[in-house]
Amino acid sequence: MSRARTLAVVAIAGALVLATGGGVALLESGRHGFVALACGQGVLYGIVAAMVLRHGLPRRALLAGLAAAALMRAIVVAAPPLLSDDVYRYVWDGRVEAAGINPYRYIPSDPALAALRDDAIYPNINRKDYARTIYPPGAQAIFFLVTRFGQSVLVMKLAMVGFEIAAVLLLLGMLRRAGLPAERVLLYALHPLPVWEFAGSGHVDAAMIALTVACLWLHQRGGRTTTGIALAAAALVKPFPLALAPALYRRWDWRLPLAFAATVVLAYAPFVGVGAHVLGFLPAYLREEGLDSGIAFYPLWLARALLPVAIPSAAYVAAAALALVGYGLAVLRRADGGAPWRDGLLLAAALMFASSPHFTWYLAWLLPLACLAPWLPALYIVSASPLLYLALPFGLVGSIVYGGFAVLVLVDRFRPSALMIQEKSDVVGAG
Repeated sequence: MSRARTLAVVAIAGALVLATGGGVALLESGRHGFVALACGQGVLYGIVAAMVLRHGLPRRALLAGLAAAALMRAIVVAAPPLLSDDVYRYVWDGRVEAAGINPYRYIPSDPALAALRDDAIYPNINRKDYARTIYPPGAQAIFFLVTRFGQSVLVMKLAMVGFEIAAVLLLLGMLRRAGLPAERVLLYALHPLPVWEFAGSGHVDAAMIALTVACLWLHQRGGRTTTGIALAAAALVKPFPLALAPALYRRWDWRLPLAFAATVVLAYAPFVGVGAHVLGFLPAYLREEGLDSGIAFYPLWLARALLPVAIPSAAYVAAAALALVGYGLAVLRRADGGAPWRDGLLLAAALMFASSPHFTWYLAWLLPLACLAPWLPALYIVSASPLLYLALPFGLVGSIVYGGFAVLVLVDRFRPSALMIQEKSDVVGAG
């Protein structure tokens, strides 16, 4: 059986690599074919995930899966970023900082930055005529450091793959220390979404994931101050990891929150000269994406479709925030310093469902948490997310991605063993 599983993984991994090459060609002609291919990759990934979780894999199969993950990234890293143009803003922000200019001060088209324009990066920056950068200081530090090696899209994408490698190595160390199967790392490494979004589009979420995993790695080894610093560093790239705070906190511990707060203050200090502009494009972005009107939230869309009363967006945001805070407080009350993987994943998934992002890469950070505490609803929502690329009504796509997730959560509520939550990962390996 061990040989058969190895051969099956090798065959599926080879199919994933071939499909990745085909996906690059499909993207050049449109997104519909690519979405179909990405969903097909998700099915193949699901077969490997089931093998990992139900039967385990021999070492040779793990190595084959990791080799395929590397090949998939090598195929797309040199291709143009056809799914998103965010990476051009990353390079631009790094260039602005290198020139000694606060990246929150000017929009890219401002005449003050005219000397920094070129033909490769500047013309491709999104919202360059009206939006300051949206990225927090942690992301800005990464942009600056990466562009010291080269102000190009390829260098930035390679850096994001480097962050992925760091995350995989840390996950392997955590799994080993916790006495969990090393092949669970394939739940992240072999998933097609990080391939397309990090190696393909260069999204900075790869850095957030690496820093989040580093935070969990430090927590596992008992470092309270360093855990707080790493949590802040991750949240200063993108704020999603803040959802993990209740699961990481130990009762009466002052070191983690103090280290977190100090890191945030120090990170923002060099940029506060621009006043409220230090938030960049974020307030306007929330309006642009429909977060003020509520059209971006799937649970609110569903409630408005089913109920005869009009529900204000502010009421939904307040209710969702109270629910998330309430769940976080419940996690805090039972905090015992153990491994936070399962609670962390559930908190993160609840945040993603409540905010229901329209961008696939926002969901990728659930995968490393699922390596430590596998849960089918989390794997489903990430695997279904390529559908968000389709130009279809959000109610339809959201019902498949987020509605499907909700259905699986309900199934898990009544039959948890069916959805592969591994309780062992919550009680083993805390430092």
